Amino acid sequence: MTTHLGYDPFEILDPSGAPAPAYGRASLADLLPAVVAGLGVPGFESGLPLVPADRVCVFLVDGMGWELIKRHPDWAPFLNSLVAGGRAITAGFPSTTATSLASVGTGLTPGLHGLAGYTVAVPGAGYLMNQLRWQPPVEPSSWQPYPTVFEQAHVAGVATCQVSSPLFAQTPLTRVALSGGLFLGRTTAEERMDASAQWLAEHDRALVYTYVSELDAAGHRYGVDSDEWRLTLNTVDRLAQRLAEQLPPRSVLYVTADHGMIDIAPEDRIDFDEDWELSAGVALLGGEGRARHVYAVPGAAADVHTVWSEVLGDRMWVAGRDQAIAAGWFGPVVDDRVYHRIGDVVAAARDDVAVIASRSEPGESSMIGLHGSMTPVEQLVPLLEVRA
Repeated sequence: MTTHLGYDPFEILDPSGAPAPAYGRASLADLLPAVVAGLGVPGFESGLPLVPADRVCVFLVDGMGWELIKRHPDWAPFLNSLVAGGRAITAGFPSTTATSLASVGTGLTPGLHGLAGYTVAVPGAGYLMNQLRWQPPVEPSSWQPYPTVFEQAHVAGVATCQVSSPLFAQTPLTRVALSGGLFLGRTTAEERMDASAQWLAEHDRALVYTYVSELDAAGHRYGVDSDEWRLTLNTVDRLAQRLAEQLPPRSVLYVTADHGMIDIAPEDRIDFDEDWELSAGVALLGGEGRARHVYAVPGAAADVHTVWSEVLGDRMWVAGRDQAIAAGWFGPVVDDRVYHRIGDVVAAARDDVAVIASRSEPGESSMIGLHGSMTPVEQLVPLLEVRA
């Protein structure tokens, strides 16, 4: 078998040594359970220690990793002023928006809520589902049957609200991950900050969630080492300060994110669609460039695992499905309904490399900034705190 330049058979990475997310201690899935436990909602506990407050706002910035904030003190002075009193927590695996938003909103790990990747196989159907765009559609409540934390807080009498773009009001992802209480659609980010602060001020016991996506979009299009991305970070910084300055008494603001991001150069991209070794025996290629779910044709799973390990195992953690589950990548428990959504082989990048698919994923393959794996720049997200 021919192998790619740079492959060293003595340096294959052990999947059990990958830095799995800190589920149960300091992950996105632990944030809202800790918040609502502090609000007195019964049935919740969390290993993430937070000081209770009567009014809580969670501001999630898509694509704003912990390490990226610390690299840009001049572009994000307000956020960096909070770093010393804040901390890094982990996203889940993969570190991607659909997975992370589901972890935030349900308080569950990916192995339970089931949004286990950017695209995953629909078990028994023979095709992939994009869980961010929800295409092709599946019935949301069967795909993710657990109630959200927002729903449970609302039932318990907490004034609960999501403030986001009107475009997200009726999406399946919102329904399965973030529904519960009132949805306030606000077009501009400034309006979202103001509406979130107003919601807190109008209720004695409140939980509000708000979100912006522009930083992630800038990173994908221009890269995180671009002036466009840094200017967008500066805008986010001013939005966070705008919200913080309006907090009413007895409030706390948590600023967090769903994942970080890394720029991958063209020469560090391996094209699955042009690579006969990696594509041999593969029925479906799911996930994204930095975190792949690989679904083998019947009977070929072991061979696919061997080839992917030999070709990529010095740069990516390459695990069989059961190996990845045993290593805790998707959390301590994986539901039966989720098991076959996970690839027969799961590959997560350690080095600056990506497995793209130029023909089947032309849009994603052209992105400069990528994410999905368990490296610190992708996996670590901020938990910054402002108390009124």
